[in-house]
Amino acid sequence: MANKNDVFDVIVIGAGPVGITVAARAVRGGLTAAVVEERLAGGECEYYACVPSKALLWPMELAAEVNRMPGLQLRGPIDAAAVLARRDETVSHRDDGHEVNLIEKFPATFVRGYGRLAGPLRAEVMTPEGGTRALRARHAVVVATGSDPAVPDVPGLREARPWTNREATSVQQVPKRLVVIGAGPVACEMAQALHSLGAEETTVLVRGDRLLTRAEPFAGDLVAQSFRESGIDVRFGRSATRVERPVAGGPVTVHTDDGGQVDADDLLVGTGRRFSTYDIGLDTVGLRPDGPIRVDASMRATAVADGWLYAVGDVNGRNLLTHMGKYQARVCGDVIAARATGRPEDAPGLRDTADDRGAPQVVFTEPQVCMVGRTESQARADGFNVRTVEYDIGEVAGAIVRGIGYTGRAKLVVDEDRRVLLGATFVASDMADMLHSATIAVNAEVPLDQLWHAVPPFPTVSEIWLRLLEQYGL
Repeated sequence: MANKNDVFDVIVIGAGPVGITVAARAVRGGLTAAVVEERLAGGECEYYACVPSKALLWPMELAAEVNRMPGLQLRGPIDAAAVLARRDETVSHRDDGHEVNLIEKFPATFVRGYGRLAGPLRAEVMTPEGGTRALRARHAVVVATGSDPAVPDVPGLREARPWTNREATSVQQVPKRLVVIGAGPVACEMAQALHSLGAEETTVLVRGDRLLTRAEPFAGDLVAQSFRESGIDVRFGRSATRVERPVAGGPVTVHTDDGGQVDADDLLVGTGRRFSTYDIGLDTVGLRPDGPIRVDASMRATAVADGWLYAVGDVNGRNLLTHMGKYQARVCGDVIAARATGRPEDAPGLRDTADDRGAPQVVFTEPQVCMVGRTESQARADGFNVRTVEYDIGEVAGAIVRGIGYTGRAKLVVDEDRRVLLGATFVASDMADMLHSATIAVNAEVPLDQLWHAVPPFPTVSEIWLRLLEQYGL
């Protein structure tokens, strides 16, 4: 039995940005909390994904921006050593002391070790010293264990010890020859980042016929065009059938389904994620450990009686994006506090609505792919009466002053019955910060007739809004 010092109102298993946010909101609501983490507090995003990848990508994007402006052309290659050093600074040299301090200042209790469920309202932690610490919750246990990179079942691939996002974002020496398997954000971002830092022979193997298949088709086409223009060899309709790496850490050979092969110094796999639900004790509460933990709009696990178990972030399968996980965490922490203290549960903010209307996402390639809500195909599949409008971003005055060759494409997906946006996509350089205006329009369901009166300043790229609405007929 847990002693009195190991009893908390809320136990959070997982100290990534999502778990930390749950604890912060629960404590703000008047509860006590414990946060359990075996690895680095701050999680995958801070040390091996979102933050370091953008630190590696931004020099490439900035170089492209500079080279579009006459008189500012970059001379010579990017200084890879300096970029990698700056990357290390952005991840605090993988020292999580600042995140642990943050948790303790909430205040919440940080418990270092491998956390598992141990029955209703209970968890156990295998500590680094080899012992076991029993924890008990008065009101809720929250699973925030995230996801891990998935590696396809290709003969020889696992034995070749391929890179995933973790190795790619923590690289200390950029290989000259790199082969990438995948077509999603990790594959596209890291192929471009490492190519710009010195992976001169970069080959991307894409099983299908385009990149970024969850985006509008033109998005993947523009990124593929950028790949080719920079010297990246992107091969569509090609799958790896066998991988050979005779010497650990030595050259690798990837055999493809057309009978060819690609020789490289390193291999990166960017083919998706798998839920981190294995071996966290789900069987002790009647759940299967081989998939996401299904939840309702308050993040409460639907298959567990008495409503004490919650799941937030990647592990619930609703939306595998850090910012959406943190959004769910704010909902979850506030809901737990409201239920524990008897406050009304129908207050604004106590239900997840953003996941249903569509999450914003940026793929930080060159050009950036910025999208929110539904694509045209998704909207039609969901039964909406859809109309779309598109416009060349390079035609607005703000793009012209950005330099020679600044171009891109924008698209709006409109629900014709209600005249509101269902989705928006912008593909161009340095567009990420413009996406939030579309996120507001989609999630607040702002009528197009009202958007017409939100006047974009001249001359900025945001004038694309005016042109799109004019294309629609306003």
